[in-house]
Amino acid sequence: MKLTFLGTGTSQGVPVIACSCPVCQSVDTRDKRLRTAALIEHNGITIAIDAGPDFRQQMLRAKVKNLDAILVTHEHRDHISGLDDVRAFNWINKRPMDIWGEPRVLDAIRTEYSYVFAEHKYPGIPEICLNEIDGQPIDIMGLKIIPVRAYHYKLPIYGFRIGDLTYITDANFIAEEEKEKIVGSKYLVINALRMQKHLSHYSLPEALKLIAELGPRKAYIIHVSHQMGLYKDIAAQLPENVCLAYDELTVEC
Repeated sequence: MKLTFLGTGTSQGVPVIACSCPVCQSVDTRDKRLRTAALIEHNGITIAIDAGPDFRQQMLRAKVKNLDAILVTHEHRDHISGLDDVRAFNWINKRPMDIWGEPRVLDAIRTEYSYVFAEHKYPGIPEICLNEIDGQPIDIMGLKIIPVRAYHYKLPIYGFRIGDLTYITDANFIAEEEKEKIVGSKYLVINALRMQKHLSHYSLPEALKLIAELGPRKAYIIHVSHQMGLYKDIAAQLPENVCLAYDELTVEC
């Protein structure tokens, strides 16, 4: 299974508009972060995790020619505002795009994209098929996906375990019973916004503590803010089995 980090930045991306901090002015490409999203490829199946405002650019940059489904972690705009661009894959695949999310998320998509679900549809709009996640494992074209409940402050969100990989973004709490679903993952993707504690995201020290507890072979840090610091400085401080992920990084899981 191949994992591609389509984006590894927080909701504003990096650089942040009008910011002159050292990270936003960095010439290191690893400090340039589109909004967090990922691509999973396995046995001819291609699935995206989230589709934020950079979705079009991410698909073009990664040269994605086929997309079978999109898993949505939660309904914040940096995770769903690119869904209109699935129309390109509608044309290629001659079918609606399968979108998976919990009921609250699907309701938000219906509201945000009301024109998609209108009785009288404008020609050329996206074709979307909404599929409900109820906490039980789901099957997408033979690929088993286990939802992992986490919390983004008080907002329930889903991460996903797919084989030896667990992917969680925008979280700052995971209950013990949900951690059991993660245990045994060889690869863990987890968010860390910055060094300092935050209301709704893990800080880097908190993420490192969780990684040590869960014991993956390799862990990758995502949803990174410009407040984290320069890539080269942070990467040098991390344990050997932890990587500060960056855009376009690929991993064989």
